[in-house]
Amino acid sequence: MAVTAKQTSSTLRMVFSDGIDPISGKEIYKTKSFSNTKIAATTEQLFAVAVSLAPLQQRSLFKIERNDNSELRDEA
Repeated sequence: MAVTAKQTSSTLRMVFSDGIDPISGKEIYKTKSFSNTKIAATTEQLFAVAVSLAPLQQRSLFKIERNDNSELRDEA
């Protein structure tokens, strides 16, 4: 069985630090997502965009994620 994967969508997700929860003492995170990014965009391009947008945000950038979705098909 030959299974192929075709990438169908990609999302850039920026995770920001929003301080410490006074009750639990755990870090609080807020996210911003940019859906429908170009599938062909490279990881370096998405990283550069996120780094460029980070100084315009009120919270400090904690991490950058790329979430890709693919459709799997049996080619038999």
